[in-house]
This record gives sequence, C-alpha cells and structure tokens, in this order.
Amino acid sequence: MIRSMTGDDRGMCVSRVFTACAAAMLALGGWAAVPPGAVNIAEFVAADGKTDVADALQRVIDGNPNRTLYFPDGVYLISKPVCTPAHPSRSVDLQLSNYAVIKAAPGWSHSEAMIRLGGIHPANDIRTVGSCYSLTGGVIDGCGVANGVSIDSGRETKVRNVSMKGVHVGLHIKHGANNNSSDCDIADVNIVGDRKPGSTGVFIESCDNTLTNMRIADVQTGVKITRSGGGNLMSNIHPLCTVPGDQYDESVGFADDSWNSVYHMCYSDHFSTGFLFGRNANGTVMDACIVYWYSPSKGRRHTAVRCDGRFRAQIANMMIGFNGTEAVNTVLAVGETGGKGYLRDPRLNGRLLRADDLTFREYLQGEIH
Repeated sequence: MIRSMTGDDRGMCVSRVFTACAAAMLALGGWAAVPPGAVNIAEFVAADGKTDVADALQRVIDGNPNRTLYFPDGVYLISKPVCTPAHPSRSVDLQLSNYAVIKAAPGWSHSEAMIRLGGIHPANDIRTVGSCYSLTGGVIDGCGVANGVSIDSGRETKVRNVSMKGVHVGLHIKHGANNNSSDCDIADVNIVGDRKPGSTGVFIESCDNTLTNMRIADVQTGVKITRSGGGNLMSNIHPLCTVPGDQYDESVGFADDSWNSVYHMCYSDHFSTGFLFGRNANGTVMDACIVYWYSPSKGRRHTAVRCDGRFRAQIANMMIGFNGTEAVNTVLAVGETGGKGYLRDPRLNGRLLRADDLTFREYLQGEIH
C-alpha cells in the first residue's frame, strides 16, 4: 500500500537529505563551510601545501572586487607577496578559518610581507562603501624566512584573530594614506618571530593606530614605533623575550621614538630594556604597565625605562619585577638631564636595585610601593 506523505514526513525527508548533503560538502571543503555570500577560495586554488598558489590567489583577489574571500582549512603555499587593493571599488575582505595556513614557500626571497593589505591601488577614502576591510583569522607562517603582514595604504584597516609564526617582522604598519594617519585597528593577534637579530613583532611608521590584546615572542624587539608615528594606543600588549643569549643585551620590549602615544597595561617580559624612548619621543603616557624578569641573568643589565635623550614620559603605577641582584637593575636611565617627565607611584622591590641607582628619584612623584 502506498501512503501519501504528511507534512511532517516531507519535512523529515528534506531534513535528512539536507543534512547528508551538508556533511558531504563540508568533508570536501565545499559550500557548507563558507559564510553565506562569500567566495570559496578552495574552488580556485589547491590547499595542499605543495602547490604554489600565489598567482592564482592574486587573480581571485583582482577578479572579485568588494567580496569576502573565505579560506577553508588547509595550507596555501605562496612564493611571493599577495596584495589586496586599498581603493574602495576594488577592496576585498580576507577571512581565514582557524586552521587555514598561508605559508611562505621554500626559497622565499622577498623583503615585502607575505600579505600586503592595501598593497595595490592605494587610496585615502573613508566615505565610499568598500573603504573598510580586514584580514581575519587563520595562520600566516613565515617559515623563518618571510615577514608576515603589512598595511601599505588605505585607512581604518583591521587585522583580527590572526596568528603569525616564524616571521622576521610580524606586522608592519607603513606610512598612512591620510597625512601619515592610518587609523588601523589591530586586535587579538599573536606573533611568534624567527629568533634572528633584528626580528620585530610590530613595526609602526604611521599615526593613530589602536592595538589591543596581543602576545609576541621570539623577537629581539617587541614593538617598534618610529619618529614618524604618533597618537598610537597600545592596550594589553605582551612581548616575551625568548631570543638567544647573544641577542639579549640589545633586546627591547617597546622601542618608541614617537609623540603622544599611550600605553595601558602593556607588559615587557624579560627584555634587557623594558621601554626605550628615542631622542624624539615626547608626550608618552603610560598607565599600569609592567616590566618583569623571570630569571636573574647574571652579568646582564635589566633596565625598566631608558631614554636616549631627555625623560619626557608620564608614567603612573608601573610594576617593576626585578629578579635577584645578579644583573644590574635600573629603574630609569636617561641620556640627557632635564625633561618634564615623571614616574608616579611605582611598585618595586627597592632592595634589588644597585646602590647608586638614584636617577629615577629626580622624577619620582608620590611613593614607592
């Protein structure tokens, strides 16, 4: 006997078919894993970690203006930098799944970063639809030979939830399009360097950027800001010094030669110098920042704050964790006397200081806790 299907029967049948199709497509890296409306990169390039897909990726970027490009899990090998447009009419948004890896191919020989956001079709435009775009998620693997990500042009570019491995320079924010203002927003980015001399987690040459919640390791310099930068906000940035011993004396958590930058609860972990201010640095504000050493480092120098010129920073509630007396422990070293900076209410163990470390007391406000 043939029975007509009820509404419930038809619904269950459709549901089973859809579930089976979705599972099959997901297993194949197909549409079920891709956000609605996005371009599935896996339909155009191989994610096998063996095929060089640099040119193919660039063609997809060039051929899909104002689209979200989604990278499913896999390894995307590139032999040269891949560029996204800054111009609003051409821009794309790159979204990587958590285990999608863009990897530098063996023999990489380029000085530019693997991913250059705004690397082609430069623009200075915040009003046209398409002006805001991002790189989100996934892994950028420099394999110890490449730089990670650069922001070359455009404004209000975002980098979020990205992990970088084996990069010489992790994130490079170049000169901004709007009178050197970039207005970039960087959040939840982890960077592991290549442990080589000169390795740097974040390198900033522009103004008005916001960096939040970052972990950085295996670099000689955690964050570097040049004199052309300014008005940058760093919040909860934590570089950890894990480079070989022969690089240690020149290691710096934060090297800043800019003006009017703000640090909130940033943490220099075991670098020889926690915060280094260049001769041009001026108007820096620091609140509740931490400088800490997890081992005594016999015969080394441990300096919380060092200035190449005059001390001009306004520092409040800094926590300074020296470790033993085997190293030369210094709160503040200045290159020139004068300056209108201050060190207010620091927290430290005074018994771990060298006997003649009195410089910081000239700028001390409040009490030592």
